Amino acid sequence: MITLVLSILSSTVIFVIFKLFTKFKIDTFQAIVFNYLTAFTCGFALYGNEWNSQATQNLAWFPWAFLCAILFISLFVIMGWSSQTNGLGKTSVAVKMSMAVSVLGMIWWYNEDYSLIKIGGIVCAFLGVALVSKPDQVDSGTSVKASWMLPVLFFGSGLLDLVLKNVETTQLKYISSALFAAVGFGLAGIIGLIFLSIQVFRGQMKFEWKNVLAGVILGIPNYFSIYLLIEAYHKIAWESSTILAVNNVSIVLISGILGFTLFKERLNAIKILGVALSVSAILLLLWGS
Repeated sequence: MITLVLSILSSTVIFVIFKLFTKFKIDTFQAIVFNYLTAFTCGFALYGNEWNSQATQNLAWFPWAFLCAILFISLFVIMGWSSQTNGLGKTSVAVKMSMAVSVLGMIWWYNEDYSLIKIGGIVCAFLGVALVSKPDQVDSGTSVKASWMLPVLFFGSGLLDLVLKNVETTQLKYISSALFAAVGFGLAGIIGLIFLSIQVFRGQMKFEWKNVLAGVILGIPNYFSIYLLIEAYHKIAWESSTILAVNNVSIVLISGILGFTLFKERLNAIKILGVALSVSAILLLLWGS
């Protein structure tokens, strides 16, 4: 249980750090690249002693690490584009509601049980996330050229959750979850560094050391958010769909509360209802586990 709680807290810290990026005028893309490199370093510095020499002889896990890396960096880039063209509200809802793909996929793929209590919890989770994430103002119209990003984010984020679950189930025989997460982040960092170098070389982006520092600060909780989630799948006796739903709803709930208290975001009746449904979802999911 402690692994899930720490994963939730790590993801919530990421929310706070991203909020502070605007205040300190941090270039998010540069920060995210060095965040990945920091996460890689963090994983091997702390858990390098877990390296199994058989991992280099049995590389069935490596394509999955590379797939995770591609999803990490590509989903981030698309989120940035979508926030600018579709609006932050629509983008946020698309990412957070991807839980529908993940949870339903896990129930179907792994033949997990689903009681009325659990179904009720999942429904409350979807509604709670949608209401808490609902933007205060209507976003500007979505252009036809930009509209493809929303379903890509919806299904892509859900696919990442399913990939991580499959990794925990089938790919950790020769490599630990700590080092798998580190390799995935390292590959994402290399991909991002290549694109960043090209942009800086072409004069399309100005490199600043404060973005590196921001990336280092972001990379530590980002690493543990993924590593601990994989550990939660492995160690907690609940079904994977329950773990994921509790994880996502808790992140949205705590992030929402912090947004209302620390960052003075508007709190209206719809968001209050969303918070209540989110709490109900967690209680029902725990009861039905």
